[in-house]
Amino acid sequence: MKLWGRILWSLLSGPRGRRGVSQGWAFNSQKSHSCLAGLLSATEMVSHWTRVFEERGIPEARESCEYIVAHVLGAKTVKCNFQSLRPVLRTKLLTPQQRESIQELCSHRLQRMPVQYILGEWDFRGLSLKMVPPVFIPRPETESQVIAVDKAEAAVSLTRENAQRLQLQDRIQIIPLDVTSEGHWTHLLPCAPVDLVVSNPPYVFHKDMEQLAPEICSYEDLAALDGGEEGMDVITHILTLAPQLLNASGSIFLEVDPRHPELVSSWLQSRPDLYLSLVAVRKDFCGRPRFLHVQKSAS
Repeated sequence: MKLWGRILWSLLSGPRGRRGVSQGWAFNSQKSHSCLAGLLSATEMVSHWTRVFEERGIPEARESCEYIVAHVLGAKTVKCNFQSLRPVLRTKLLTPQQRESIQELCSHRLQRMPVQYILGEWDFRGLSLKMVPPVFIPRPETESQVIAVDKAEAAVSLTRENAQRLQLQDRIQIIPLDVTSEGHWTHLLPCAPVDLVVSNPPYVFHKDMEQLAPEICSYEDLAALDGGEEGMDVITHILTLAPQLLNASGSIFLEVDPRHPELVSSWLQSRPDLYLSLVAVRKDFCGRPRFLHVQKSAS
């Protein structure tokens, strides 16, 4: 395999999560229709929905409105946001169909649906990716560049679709696999030896799941987040499996909780038979220790 193909793509795990809608954000569409009767321009519509979102406690109220209105006005990518639209489009009278579409999409945001799912696509590292719940939303401050190994059918299917859309299907191997199931890892042996294992595994401490934002709890795949009592359930499976796939000096890169560097270091010290060492801890954009570099040493 060439260098690009030598990376064993992200080892994720989890079936389809719950997708319930938060019941705390009831929306009176009839009342909103009457409020919008005099709103004719895109700029006025953004101002109105920003106020509504702020009153309802919706995070990033103005940004959410601007993304939605720009999308309805025909923005081709998320990078083409409201402010980048031509002034004439921002002040031009909206058609009844446009106003109805904006209201429908904004009603989803009131139910705390993430903007990425509302728009159905999102820009990530220069790529325009299709977004469908409950597949995990890529976030620039933490996300790895690629995903190819997952046990969730929805994630595998969407990865294939995005690879085809971006004409990368010849550069990525997609394997439906649960790395926590005994014996399943043998399906990866034909890929060995590999240079890197890159993973964004479920790492949230189980006790912290209830504290996640409604946008996450109601729409994203919870099984792709819940890492068990100490967030280590899937991480330890990956660390146990990786030495059998890595070359003599291969590396594992993991995204983890800020509490995990110490836990992972202690766990590796208790498993000298794996010949793995934690060699570096990197911080995310918010300054939290979130990325681990674990390296294999000669046995």
